[in-house]
Amino acid sequence: MNWSQTSRPTSPPTLYVLIGLPGSGKTTRARDLEGQQHALRLTPDEWMIPLFGDNDANGKRDVLEGRFISLARSALRMGISVILDFGVWSKNERSALRFLASEAGANCELVYLHIDSIEQHGRVQRRQGASPESTFPMTPEDLAEWAGRFEAPDESELTSSEIPPPPDGFESWDSWSAHRWPSSGTEVHDPRAVEPAQHEAF
Repeated sequence: MNWSQTSRPTSPPTLYVLIGLPGSGKTTRARDLEGQQHALRLTPDEWMIPLFGDNDANGKRDVLEGRFISLARSALRMGISVILDFGVWSKNERSALRFLASEAGANCELVYLHIDSIEQHGRVQRRQGASPESTFPMTPEDLAEWAGRFEAPDESELTSSEIPPPPDGFESWDSWSAHRWPSSGTEVHDPRAVEPAQHEAF
């Protein structure tokens, strides 16, 4: 009996999508899930710092996230659960990832970590002081701006199994994803562009 006959998972894999602002504890939760679920963890910040020393590097973060999504789809199809530690600030991003998981025959779990601004500021400052090599500088003004751009998920989004339709002008979430993450390997059907990326630093 070969490996695929003896080792193939008996239940569908799961895509865990971590949602939250910087300092909310996403990567800590992602590491916990990695150990608990024996899942592949993909955390862009752990790659951006050693590769580029910058959170965005002139758009390279979008390229990296796109390649991670492509890798996640392949892993899910092989029965391997995946954790995307992206932050995903917009509902459209989260809906697209839910669709891509279902297309790969996987479940999808949205993991939202809420944090209030006072605790967030404290965590960011402590991390910057304790391990500056593992993070990016974030000012109070940065945190306030990002909080204003963040679309917090409501209970319906977190618990519903229904995926809303893509935005007007896009025939599928596949085509929307191809514009949001051009390197994700999804098929391009529509020439329109999506809203600017909602970058997140840790």
